[in-house]
Amino acid sequence: MSPTTRDPDAARRALLPAGLRDVLPPDAAREAATVERLVACFESHGYERVKPPLIEFEDSLFSGPGAAMTEHAFRLMDPVSRRMMGVRADMTAQVARIAAARLGHLPRPLRLCYAGEVLRVAPGALDPERELVQVGAELVGEEGPAADVEAILLAADGLRRIGAARISVDIAAPRLVSDLLAALGIDPAARPGPRAGLDRKDPVAVARHGGPAAPALAGLMAATGAREEATARLLALDLPEAVRPAARRLAEVAAAVAAAEPDLAVTIDPVENRGFEYYTGLGFSLFARGTRGELGRGGRYLAGGGEGSCGFTLYMETVLRAIAEPEPPARLYVPFGVSRADAARARADGWIAVAGLAPEADGPAAAAAALGCGRVLLDGAPVPLEAAARGDQKNRGGKDRGRG
Repeated sequence: MSPTTRDPDAARRALLPAGLRDVLPPDAAREAATVERLVACFESHGYERVKPPLIEFEDSLFSGPGAAMTEHAFRLMDPVSRRMMGVRADMTAQVARIAAARLGHLPRPLRLCYAGEVLRVAPGALDPERELVQVGAELVGEEGPAADVEAILLAADGLRRIGAARISVDIAAPRLVSDLLAALGIDPAARPGPRAGLDRKDPVAVARHGGPAAPALAGLMAATGAREEATARLLALDLPEAVRPAARRLAEVAAAVAAAEPDLAVTIDPVENRGFEYYTGLGFSLFARGTRGELGRGGRYLAGGGEGSCGFTLYMETVLRAIAEPEPPARLYVPFGVSRADAARARADGWIAVAGLAPEADGPAAAAAALGCGRVLLDGAPVPLEAAARGDQKNRGGKDRGRG
């Protein structure tokens, strides 16, 4: 169908709901290739790929860590079972379910990785998209700090392998504040309470509403920033004995990550918990300088059956903004009538070989240019477009003289 005869109403009918979009060439290919490179990195560390379904029954999708996503998920009724189902808004809970229910017989620690799309009811504050691509890894059944360190370093390794530069990781202890308040007999849900002041990093609000916890909370808030100075301030605080292990774990993991990856900028934030609601231990966020938003987020949680687990999810929409766009691939035009064997040899040599489907009225060079090909396959060899065009002109000139 020629451009002049295309359906004039097609654009109107192709209008998509807010937050959903078509990913077009070459962006779709770039996204898919980047996803596969990340998964290949995780597999090289011993993580095995799993593929959960897009839709599950609510009672499994929203159990365990999935409970934090109940308000973000689309729901529908299964016409077969008449039970309510949810469209996944995050993949971590699904991998936790697989680890417990399908792979519970395997020895621990269990290393799993995944990639797929998720759908959310509403977009995030920094991203207008509702259909997102996630890539991640989970380490199931290991409680020690070495697992926390492995998860952070694996995420950083994957990002570096795809070309992300100037990466930083911010490590948090999401449960530390609530455990501190509980140790001091303060209701963490009280309003007005210290949590809002902490989230805004507002020392005045913390002093006003923190009650007997105000000095410790102010100290925790001050122990935020670059790893060495911040952890020194954190470990010097006079904290209740119940929360000291969490503070020491934060300092220990941050130090181990910094020692293993000296070029990775490491910061800590003992009071951050937004977005870490279902985490039971440390949490972390990954960033790249010059790129708005998080590249990914991870941390420690309880998988099915209460197994201590940790992992991370990378957000491809942000990740792709943090890496350079590749050079467009070289495309080779195969004129109509050239043997399939010659075209196959060109593809074996690494060319993207686009075959002509009809005789080229204006010559192979013009057809190649129209299809974005920089070379033409002539006599078994890739010929630059300019040389092919000169050959076309000669051929046309000869035909014209013959007609005269």
